[in-house]
Amino acid sequence: MSPGHLIELGRVPYLEAWELQRSLAAAVAQGEIPDTVVLLEHPPVVTLGRRADESELHIPEGAEVEVVETDRGGKSTYHGPGQLVCYPILDLTRHGQDVKRYCRDLEEALIRTIGAVGVEATRIEGLTGIWLEHATRPRVTREQRIDTSDASAAQERHRSPYPAKIASIGVHISKWVTTHGYALNVDLDPAPFTEWITACGLEDTAFSTIARELGRPVSVDEVRPHAAAALEQVFDLSLEEVDAASLEVGQPALAVGDPVRVR
Repeated sequence: MSPGHLIELGRVPYLEAWELQRSLAAAVAQGEIPDTVVLLEHPPVVTLGRRADESELHIPEGAEVEVVETDRGGKSTYHGPGQLVCYPILDLTRHGQDVKRYCRDLEEALIRTIGAVGVEATRIEGLTGIWLEHATRPRVTREQRIDTSDASAAQERHRSPYPAKIASIGVHISKWVTTHGYALNVDLDPAPFTEWITACGLEDTAFSTIARELGRPVSVDEVRPHAAAALEQVFDLSLEEVDAASLEVGQPALAVGDPVRVR
């Protein structure tokens, strides 16, 4: 196993975490530190990937949420308290130099993490992220949710076994060093995924959480150790917890990631 760092943080504003990622990525690229994994939560924020467009945003006026354009792949997604966000900063020259394999490995780490707390999750061919194939959820369009007068009838008409998304993946790779990563829904209101945005560009997709599937409250702290263990297994790492401040990483090189814009 290769040595690595684990940085466990609490609730961190998105841009602050992004600057940390860039600094860590520059240090990993320059061989100053080993592969590093950051685990944290974000305050409410909608992030837009390189393939996102304005039609995906339905944020109601007055909603207390930041909107940030990022350099990751994919479309729009939502982060908020109760969601475990993982940013692996890995040198892929040590892990096969294969972007598709890296994304599949992230999926595998998520499946193991979710399974460790008692929920069976899976991949779905042609879709990114991790899904609950056997979840039964009301399949209701955004327009039907807005029309509250017909909400219950709409739910009955569209109730069927339907895959529910429980985790999203979006990555950026520069000089074979990774940034961004995954977001796992632990215990949060999934409504922003469907009411504020067209999450991941998928219309009428159901979203779920670990807590909903288990039928009990689940804290992010309960899931963190399983996330770290799964990453160790999948990427053959031995992670040692460190304080980010102790690493003394410098300013990121401009080549590591593009600027992020806040709307």
